[in-house]
This record gives sequence, C-alpha cells and structure tokens, in this order.
Amino acid sequence: MNAPATVSLAIDGMTCASCVGRVERALRKVPGVVSADVNLATERATVSLPNSAAAVPALLKAIEDAGYTAHDMSAPNAVEPVHASDGWRVALAAALSVPLVLPMLGTPFGQHWMLPGWLQLLLAAPVQLWLGARFYRSGWKALRAGSGTMDLLVALGTTAAFGLSLFLLLRPGSHAAHLYFESSAMVITLVLLGKWLEARAKRQTTDAIRALNALRPETARLRRDGIEVDVPADQIRVGDTLVVRPGERFAADGLVLEGRSHADESLLTGESLPVAKQANDHVTGGAMNGEGLLLVRATAVGAESTLARIVRLVETAQAGKAPIQRLVDQVSVVFVPVVVVLAVLTVVGWGLYNGDWPAGLLNAVAVLVIACPCAMGLATPAAIMVGTGVAARHGILIKDAQALERAHAVRSVAFDKTGTLTEGRPTLVAAEPAAGSGLDAEALLLRAASLQTASVHPLARAVLDATAGTVEPAQDVQALPGRGIAGTLHGHRLQLGSTRLMDDIGAPRDEQTARAEALQGEGRSVSWLAEVQADGTAHVLGLLAFGDRIKPGAAQAIAQLQKMGLRTLMISGDNAGSANAVGRQLGIDDVRAEVLPGDKAGVVMALKADGPVAMVGDGVNDAPALAAADVGMAMAAMGGSGAGHSSGSDAAMQAAGITLMRGDLALVAQAIDISRRTSAKIRQNLFWALVYNVIGIPLAAFGLLSPVVAGAAMALSSVSVVTNALLLRRWQPRTGG
Repeated sequence: MNAPATVSLAIDGMTCASCVGRVERALRKVPGVVSADVNLATERATVSLPNSAAAVPALLKAIEDAGYTAHDMSAPNAVEPVHASDGWRVALAAALSVPLVLPMLGTPFGQHWMLPGWLQLLLAAPVQLWLGARFYRSGWKALRAGSGTMDLLVALGTTAAFGLSLFLLLRPGSHAAHLYFESSAMVITLVLLGKWLEARAKRQTTDAIRALNALRPETARLRRDGIEVDVPADQIRVGDTLVVRPGERFAADGLVLEGRSHADESLLTGESLPVAKQANDHVTGGAMNGEGLLLVRATAVGAESTLARIVRLVETAQAGKAPIQRLVDQVSVVFVPVVVVLAVLTVVGWGLYNGDWPAGLLNAVAVLVIACPCAMGLATPAAIMVGTGVAARHGILIKDAQALERAHAVRSVAFDKTGTLTEGRPTLVAAEPAAGSGLDAEALLLRAASLQTASVHPLARAVLDATAGTVEPAQDVQALPGRGIAGTLHGHRLQLGSTRLMDDIGAPRDEQTARAEALQGEGRSVSWLAEVQADGTAHVLGLLAFGDRIKPGAAQAIAQLQKMGLRTLMISGDNAGSANAVGRQLGIDDVRAEVLPGDKAGVVMALKADGPVAMVGDGVNDAPALAAADVGMAMAAMGGSGAGHSSGSDAAMQAAGITLMRGDLALVAQAIDISRRTSAKIRQNLFWALVYNVIGIPLAAFGLLSPVVAGAAMALSSVSVVTNALLLRRWQPRTGG
C-alpha cells in the first residue's frame, strides 16, 4: 500500500480558533482524506490522502463551501498568495472614529459634550458598513456553515450598538438620548488595528523560512567544455561542474574537485566558525564560499539538496499541530455559541433587573467583543513557529510539533557510542596473532582485510587503511548482523567479529583473554579472527584492537544534561570493557554494553517505564531505537573531509523527530532547552488568552467594561500572545557546564 500523499493549501479568511476547527471538519469530510491539520499562524492546511491530484479540487471546494478561499501550494510553480496590507483601512477607520470619541473625553474644564447625531451617523456609517464589511461577509459565511467565528461576534456586537444608536436617533422625541456610534466605530477600528498588528507580528514568526530560502542563489556559473557560463540555479544538473568564486554561495550540494577555501555554514548548521574545504570534501548548497576559488561537482540539486530538505523539515514542523492545540480546538467548537448565549442572557438580565434594555444591549456588545477567541487560536502555533525557527538557526531541525512538545518532558537521554559519543573514525592500534597460529601481525591483518574489502563499516575501513599490501578479497562473504563477518580465503573458512561471535562458534581464546581485557580497560574495541574447520571446530588466529577518540566537548555536554536534571545512558554493541571505559571518561550514569542493533529498541522501550526517553544516534542501526524513543535525535552527516552524506545518517534522520545538523553533542541539551522554553511560552500564551476571557466576560456582562475597552483588550490579547512568542527569538544556547 502506498504511503498517503501530502497536500499543502494556503487558506485566506481565517481569523480565530473556531475558523481552524471549521476548515478541519470540512476537509475531513472529503472522501479519502486520512488527516487534515490547519495552522492559524501560517494560514496553511496540511492534508494527507491517497491520491492528491484527484482530490485537490474537492478539497478546494470544501474550503470554499465552509466560507474561505484556498490555493494549492503543492502544485508545481505554486505562487505564495500576496495579502494586501490593511494599514490604510486602519488609518481611515481611526480618522473617522477618533472625532466620535474625543468629545466624550471632556474639555479641560471637565465638561462633556457630543457631536450632533446626524454627524455621528455620517462618521460611523462608513466604518460600520464599508470598512467593517469583512466582518459581515465572514460572519454570514459562518452562519451558513452552521458555526461561529470571531468575525461573527464582532459583526453581532457592533451591529447591535450601531442599530441601537440609529433607532434612538430616528425615534421621535429622542434627540437628547445618548448614542453609541462611537462604540461600534471604535470596536471595528481596534479590531482592524489588532489584526493588522497581529499580521505584522505573524510575518516575523516565519523569518527562519525566509532566511533559509534567501540562501538559494538565483544563478550559478558552470564550466562546460572549458567554457564558463552563467545559468539559472534551477537548471543545474547532477554531475555539472560549478565554478564558485570567493564570496559566492554554493548553488548545489557537491564534491570539491579543485581548490582550497573555507565555507561559512552557520545558517545551515549553526556552526559559527568557517569549515576548511579542499579536494574530495563535500560542500552544502546555500553555504558561503570564503577566500578561495573552488570547482565543485554537483551531487544533489533542487528538492534533493540539503537546503531544500532543511526548508521542508522546518515548514513541516511549523505547519504541524502540537497535542495541546487539539484540546484548544475542541474548546473553540463550543466557545462561540456559549458566548452568544451569555450575551443574550446579559441583555435579558439587565432588562429584567432594572428595565435598562439599552445598557443591557451595550454590555452584551462588550461580552461579544472581548470573547473573540483569536488569541486562543494563535497561542500554540505562534510559539511553535518561533521555536522551530530559532532552533533551525542553531542547527537543530525539529521534524514536527509533537517532537518539540514531547522533548520538554524528557527524563533520560540515551546515546549510541560509535559516531555519536566518539568521532566514528576508529584506527587500528594493535594486531596480535595467537600463539601457534603460524601468523605474524601482517599476515593476520591481511586475512582480516580480505573479509572486509567491500564493507563500509568504520572498523573495516580502519583495517583496510592499516594494510600496506594488496588485499585479496575473500569469497562467499556473509555479514553476521551485530556480531561480525564470515568468508572463505584459499579454502579456509574465516570469521571476524566480537567476543559474542567467538562464543557462538566455540573458539577458545584463553591465552589472549588477559590481553584483550587490558586493551578493553583502556577503552579499545577488540575483534577476533578465527578459522572454522570442516568438522565445525574453531580456533582463534589473533585479535585486533581499535581506538576511537571521544568527541571534543562530549564530557561537557553530558555534564550539562545532568545539570538539567536528566539521566544519561549509553547503549552500545561494543564489549563491556570498552563501553565502560568510555562511560567512565564521560561521567555517564548508566552503560548498557554488548547490545545487538535489533535489541537497542527493546532497551529504549524498557527505559520508558521510568519516564520519557530521548535517544541520540547517527547510523542506520540506530533507526529502530530512534523510532522507539519518545524523542529521537539523529546526527546528520553534513560533509567534511571525505565524509559525504551517509545512507545510515539519512535513515536515522527519517526515524528521528529531531535532527542535529552537526556532530556537536551540546546540541542535545540545546534541543531540550529550546523545547522547554517553547512549551513554557505555549502555557503562558494559553494562560493569558484564557485570563482575558475569564476576567473580561464577567466584567463586560456586569457593565464594568465598555465595548471600546473590550475591543482594545481583545486586540491586545492577540497581539500579546504573538509578541510573547516572538521573545523566543532572543534565545541563545547556554554556555559552560
């Protein structure tokens, strides 16, 4: 069965959490839709369904029937909708409304007066009927769809105030009555002002995406048949030779053919220092070339480039929905109808209590206006957008909102050893034949190398690098997952691998056990080479010992996690002696050694009994454990001296919820810290959004809050939650232990 396709739709006309719920319900009713998530902050819908091409027209029609307009952003050459600025509407509404309010503020001598009723009507009518027409259009669409939105509340409230004023103005003998045109006009003005400020603030939450997209150069210089030509960047093909001059950005991922320089990858990986580049080093599209001219062969272009993948990950995370937001959406479904009922009760209560029906109607207007649920709809997505954006600028890619929200609750962090805590480039430090094997060190090494000529395992590369002569490949080579490798050389059946493998084939190694334990106590990894006879008996030919340097800063990173109250663990397939030696050097709380790749996920599942677990790894054998953890963190291979982009790293990235764009273990603590800060902002935003309503609605109902003040408070609530989220942009990684 094929995986569901994903369609991205840009939606115009949403104003609050109720709109989000309405659009999601409409999309989920379309046949074939697997899931639909709508994000108020990005104004995007992400829809999963089996056949995207056939269903897109139905999705667009469903959104239109719900009262909104949409554009398919998944289509080729899709253009981002351009929203006209409402600044002029705000300015005009203010110019018409302020004269209505100023006379009520009184003169310096404390005298209050009012403009003539007909003049108030002339000033208020354009605001209500023209500049406020958007509220009527949206509110009518909501009513037709059988739901309520912020715009419906504003339309009902301001119409009530405007209608009451018009009735009092036209009623015979009521020329001296107080009119409420200033309330309806100022509410609309303040709501328009709030939405304009909110839109400006929301644009700042997408700064990270815009900054990443700006890294793509529009043109590239290619060398073809000795001639250099400038072409649009989208015409680059894999295998093309790029000429990258000093100060230019790399237009594609590639391999350096000629030249020496440095590359500034800070906006991609968060690495502040330029990285040296020379022949056979990989470069990443979007990075800035330093002082040298480089010739680069393109290896990944367009949607397959590292930059494009980073942008997709950030966009996916920002379009996603955190679990806590789903609760907010459920509340918003019943929120607007409940508010309308409260407004009606306010009118009736005032009318029955003291017969002051106009005051009751005015207080009901204040209830409708202050209860608009826009702040609730923005509280979570705004924080997630800023949090994922600032994380991306520091080299932390968060795949989805669920990973961001779960990371703050992590209690334990488990690490793979090789390539995660260590540099992953082991070297051979000893080759010692067994007594009676008839081999010297060189012969032992050549036999071990013969089994590994086609292997890409780090230990295999270390053996081959240490071999001076020509290596004859073995035949019938067979990988033994988690244990080693087997093959035949000149009629001799050889097996190379771990202590566990030697136990499985019954190869005694008593005379070298003490030496192996001594090497393991120094943190070395030990492999054994054995020969298996035709009758099944086996004997050890010798041992190989490997050393792998611990990553710089690993001990400080572990200490930082422990300072944050987290338990640290290492899960390794290496022998207990070597694993424990590394664990002691780093100060890790718990070491699990000799764990087969297939068993790592089971260890992680068992750890979850003590609380949420994060797993950090970098290879294909870590993918099951990364997927089993509450939060998987994969270390990406961003290139370097012949490093390339490993398929193992790609597999780990697919399984993980968070990708660390460089091998700096400090990013683990930073990812958890940014998750904690973002979750705190979400809780703060939801608290303030609810406080506005919990406090404001009763005050409005009891006549202690005028419609104008209610409008200002409602506008302030939306702007405040977005502004509070934007404070996350000031986040900086902690330094020191």
